[in-house]
Amino acid sequence: MTETTDRDWLALSLVPGLGPAGFRRLLDTFGSPAGVFGASAKELRQVPGLRPEAAAALVAGPPRREAEAEMASLARLGIRMLRFGSEDYPARLAAIYNPPMLLFVNGSTALLHRPALAVVGSRAATSYGLKIAHDLSARLAGQGLVIVSGLALGIDAAAHRGVLEAGGGTVAVLGCGLDVRYPKANWRLAEKIESQGALVSEYRLATPPDAFRFPARNRIISGLCRGVLVVEAAQRSGSLITARLALEEGREVFAIPGRVDSAKSAGTHRLLREGAKLVSGIDDILEELGPWPETTPPPGTPAARGEESTAALSPEARLVLGLLEVYPQPIDTIINQARLGAAKVNEVLLQLELHGLIEALPGQRYRALS
Repeated sequence: MTETTDRDWLALSLVPGLGPAGFRRLLDTFGSPAGVFGASAKELRQVPGLRPEAAAALVAGPPRREAEAEMASLARLGIRMLRFGSEDYPARLAAIYNPPMLLFVNGSTALLHRPALAVVGSRAATSYGLKIAHDLSARLAGQGLVIVSGLALGIDAAAHRGVLEAGGGTVAVLGCGLDVRYPKANWRLAEKIESQGALVSEYRLATPPDAFRFPARNRIISGLCRGVLVVEAAQRSGSLITARLALEEGREVFAIPGRVDSAKSAGTHRLLREGAKLVSGIDDILEELGPWPETTPPPGTPAARGEESTAALSPEARLVLGLLEVYPQPIDTIINQARLGAAKVNEVLLQLELHGLIEALPGQRYRALS
């Protein structure tokens, strides 16, 4: 095989009209990027499926100067470049149908090799969906899972935040260059992920967040993981694309049930009808994905706080807590179901609120936080 370098790999990725599939066909034919650059025009034209514009660009010569400038920028930003087939390239991602030939990583590359679960869902999520994504991600991180998502508004951001607050590891896969601030509303979150987890992209620096890049991005989210959890999704949703890709690659697909009258949960209900595993708690996920080396939950995670708080509750408080759901309930309903009297129920609700187990909402409504 012809000797090759990172610069050659990067230069080949910069050839116009050459996507991951064409890149891989060239590697299969010529053995390495250096071998591709040494091929004749006749040999290049014989590569099946190679676009004419890519072949013409290769004949004109490899963009090595552009690659050198890109490598200097990557080094300045502390971004690593992982080559397909190298030891540091994540094995799960390498096994998918159309893996990226290059993966750019800002943060911990070690997280890409650990057991991982993708948590995805609607950008316009409900408060119920946001709470579920946040809390489940925190608890799963406490059990040693890396949580992977796409840094989008809504469910993605809630999942990332839950992991960060629990002291776990999270990976955000971007549909643009790692230096592009998108979405702007989540860029402070991105900076936290960079320091405690990893930002990942297959795209070179300064690549804009064009809409067509996000379905391609989704294959990396599912490809890095053992399974995908969809928290909320409409009937036509990018989250369903991620779930479908996971199924095609033999990964597990999980879904959170929602309200039957909510369009935000229509997609997750469809997944459940099609055989996705219904999730009511982290055990439903751990039983399917395990085993892996046990990890002690970080101190102060929601799981640890919840166990300490419920252990200190009175029998009446445990009763009322068992009646509450994540959907808000009016106090009259709680009083009628508890059969403890209005004064006692109000006392118990205050106790539960002080323990951080429930939330009081306007109109004397209450909901469980876990």
